[in-house]
Amino acid sequence: MKKCIKWQYRILKKSTFYAITVYIQEDSMYFERKAYNSLLEWKKHYSGQYAVLLEGARRVGKSTIAENFAKNEYKSYILIDFSKTTNTIRECFDDIGNLDMFFLRLQAETGVTLYKQESLIIFDEVQLFPKARQAIKHLVADGRYSYIEMGSLISIKKNVKDILIPSEEMKIQVYPMDYEEFCNATGNNYKLLQQIYDMRASIGQATNRKLMRDLRIYMAVGGMPQAVEAYIEGRNFSEIDMVKRQIIALYEEDFKKIDASGRMSALYHSIPAQLAKDSRKYRVTTAIGKRGKTKTDELLFELIDSKTILPCFNSTDPRVSLTDTKDFDSYKLYLSDTGLFVTLMFMDRPVTENDVYAKLLSDKLPANLGYLYENLVAQMIAASGRELYYHTWEKAGSTHYYEVDFLISKGSKVNAFEIKSSGIGKHGSIKEFYKKFSKNVHNIYLLSQKDIGQEENLMLKPFYLMPFILKN
Repeated sequence: MKKCIKWQYRILKKSTFYAITVYIQEDSMYFERKAYNSLLEWKKHYSGQYAVLLEGARRVGKSTIAENFAKNEYKSYILIDFSKTTNTIRECFDDIGNLDMFFLRLQAETGVTLYKQESLIIFDEVQLFPKARQAIKHLVADGRYSYIEMGSLISIKKNVKDILIPSEEMKIQVYPMDYEEFCNATGNNYKLLQQIYDMRASIGQATNRKLMRDLRIYMAVGGMPQAVEAYIEGRNFSEIDMVKRQIIALYEEDFKKIDASGRMSALYHSIPAQLAKDSRKYRVTTAIGKRGKTKTDELLFELIDSKTILPCFNSTDPRVSLTDTKDFDSYKLYLSDTGLFVTLMFMDRPVTENDVYAKLLSDKLPANLGYLYENLVAQMIAASGRELYYHTWEKAGSTHYYEVDFLISKGSKVNAFEIKSSGIGKHGSIKEFYKKFSKNVHNIYLLSQKDIGQEENLMLKPFYLMPFILKN
């Protein structure tokens, strides 16, 4: 994903010209990403007022998106990677007060000519040189060029204690590739799923099984561009798994920069095991033992800031705003990428063997791995730009409890979701939820691997239709 050339030509169809954009790949693959469209919106409406800070975990494709955007949408661009730039480039930022001299030196050192309102400057790994981030305020106010920043969010937060954080930053989230992006990259017909959703009728067992198998491939590979590229190149799943392990190792290196004791890594590694226990909330003490609450909270929020995990908070009263009823002491944690989740589940082995992936693809993993599908749905909800919520409450006269896996605001009401990994089975919680909060519920859904159906007011949907439920 290092180089991509864009060619445009026009074709005549029924007396109308259509512009066609063709991407010719050199050396590596180009993936269409939704964050690219967000950058187009920024360029059109806000680039004169704000720089963009691309946020997201490491290896989600921020640098590739930014550089492809620069090549395709600007007359020229300068990419400054502070992990390997020269001291001479760094020295340019010593006197940001004289911007005429600053830009002249920058052009001389890089050999790139800048054009007013037609050039982009990218600061990559900006956390390694906070002075560049502080300069954004003056550079944006100057108005000559556009700016994109990227870097490790953990280190960005750690390295800004002594600088003025620019208010002229617009944040754009970059998530792992969602299912639509994955289908586009691998040649699957995503538009067919939209047609199935719009039809709102059963499609038959054979077709449903095929579509679920396609989705399980996405679950196994995940949405990290390096893993997707390895899959498209025809690598076996053990090789793809090694790519994902390298990404996890990179995350662990970042965690150790914050907490050298390894507790932050322990919080991360504990996520699959804690979800497997089907407990009402994530327990920090299970992962790292008893610690001071203040320090523990700091580690947790550092982990959330890394964008490697997705927090899902218990809503104490779904009858009102979910945000206003967020319980900060009762939450679950998911991984931002389900492909990494699969790898983390089997980290006790030197490498996750092909037979494990074969069982996943054929749906022959143990039935108690329902939390893997929970992580898939959590990732889909997060990729739509929403926060994650669930709700749990005591059963009358019992030590057991009811739980609805996910809640999503729908106007002044909520949609509620229960997750079943295989069969539809019992679903008392979602029905009891509807009885209890019927005035505040828009729709209730049971997501599983089964075909489309309906039981009274409960809508039965296969997992691959979740993105369309979120969209509509």
